[in-house]
Amino acid sequence: MITRRLATLARSGLQALDEATVRAVVRQAVRDIRTAPPPPPADPPADPTVAALRRVVDDLAASTHAIGELMLEVAPAYLSDIEAADVLALLCDQIGEPLEHGLAARRYAMSGDRRALHGTVL
Repeated sequence: MITRRLATLARSGLQALDEATVRAVVRQAVRDIRTAPPPPPADPPADPTVAALRRVVDDLAASTHAIGELMLEVAPAYLSDIEAADVLALLCDQIGEPLEHGLAARRYAMSGDRRALHGTVL
């Protein structure tokens, strides 16, 4: 995906791909992969209520990922949860989110794994 995007940029007439441009392309590719919707279940539920609940969970996960990206802007991934908690406590308080949910959203944004939200958001 990254190679294809860089080749498209090169074909567009961009003379030199500087480090910042390559970094932006890689960052966007990672974001696109992490936020891609999960594949549909092999057998979609026949019950419309179950299908509706799955959509709600998918929407909640997507919004939580966006919150997690905000948390990463304030407390970058190189910080441990303990170090991030010190930085994120005020932000979480201001947005009305429990600190544990903010940390879980941050872990989800880093990993893309919904299990990071188990017991907190989901």
